[in-house]
Amino acid sequence: MLSLVENLREYLHILEDSELRNVVANLPVHDLVDVWDSLEEDEAQRIFLLLDLDKKVHLITSLSPADQELLIKSLPIDNIKRVFQEIEPDDLADIIQAANPEVRESVWHTIASDARDETKFLLRFDADDAAGLMTPRYLAVRSFLTVGQALAFIRSTGRDVETVYYIYVVDRLKRLLGVVSLKDLLFHDDEAPVEEVMTREVVSVREDTDQEDAAHILGTYDLIALPVVDDYNRLLGIITFDDVIDVIKNEQTEDVYKMGAMDGSLERYTESSVWRLIKKRVPWLVILLIAGTLTTNVVSLYQPIIAAAAFLVWFVPVITQTGGNTSLQSSTLMIRGLATGEVHFRDIWQIVGKEVLVSLLMGVMLGAVLVLRGLVLPPGVDLVQAGAIGASLVFVVFFSSIIGVIAPLLIHRLGFDPTVMAGPLMATVIDVVGLTVYFQVARLVLRI
Repeated sequence: MLSLVENLREYLHILEDSELRNVVANLPVHDLVDVWDSLEEDEAQRIFLLLDLDKKVHLITSLSPADQELLIKSLPIDNIKRVFQEIEPDDLADIIQAANPEVRESVWHTIASDARDETKFLLRFDADDAAGLMTPRYLAVRSFLTVGQALAFIRSTGRDVETVYYIYVVDRLKRLLGVVSLKDLLFHDDEAPVEEVMTREVVSVREDTDQEDAAHILGTYDLIALPVVDDYNRLLGIITFDDVIDVIKNEQTEDVYKMGAMDGSLERYTESSVWRLIKKRVPWLVILLIAGTLTTNVVSLYQPIIAAAAFLVWFVPVITQTGGNTSLQSSTLMIRGLATGEVHFRDIWQIVGKEVLVSLLMGVMLGAVLVLRGLVLPPGVDLVQAGAIGASLVFVVFFSSIIGVIAPLLIHRLGFDPTVMAGPLMATVIDVVGLTVYFQVARLVLRI
């Protein structure tokens, strides 16, 4: 697709608008998003103006905040107004929150009064909470209506809502009483009251529920939409599955950054300044550097043992690497389990018990491999020395694995993000613990 756009750019100046419109009409929006950064500002503006209205809406809501700002600044006010009239309120609120004050003001004055009221309502909520993700455009009916009346209501108002598959049942104070699917309405008698058709056990979230938790709930119950209620159980809006996909993607990006010991802010690499990239990475590197110097203290502490058994130094990289790999595996399993809800802190003793058995068996297997390697391959050690190294590795694998499962569970229990205990930080901790265990076990086995 990139080559197609490159060819398009090459002939862009000689194509008439009608010809260019036919070309871009066949380009999927996600492909345009992928190559948008490669277009010059005037090229991007011209292509955008030639898209049909639905594609314009889809494209502008899919672009990064920086690209959105450039587009808004460059487009005629009438064109922007038509586009913003079609954007869903939750997407509009996201654009306004991410824009700088100048762009925010220009956007605000182009919004129709009803859309402005909906956007004001959404801007009241924290962007990281469930209410910051919801749309106020949903279908809701009263319980005393008949199925036929409910279907007539859906036909008259359904075009303006984000999904018609769930119809929520509320009382006169908008308190959530139940939910009925469009399928249930279609296959029930028109004279049946909605109250008899609806499901009273409704899965919902509070307005201040974290977005990631809301996404997890929606996925767990396999829902198309999830209602958001306030403290009085009044229906405020719904979260749809397409918005949840964005949340999951953003949360995974943040987790990957944290596992790589970086600031977890969501900012595209190409849009980040050199100084911003340095600020994102240096603080953690400094922390890891200082923490890593503890290994120097460990080596210094066991200097007499090293002097008596210099061969131990040869296997230090193997010990630290294996310990780090073991802990990374364990912590990754725990972090994934916590994220999916498969494991909980209340399961800690069951998890530790299983990990004790797993880690000891793995340690024995890896220790045996290291003993054989020390005996057969250079630089070569004798049987006693190889046994000391192998025994040390058993305990290094054991402690590394136990720390790898306990640390994420404890951090999650304390209300922090367990992903910080993966990657470089965990490796640094395990280096210190692993070297201490290695030299201590070797000292006992060799009786130094």
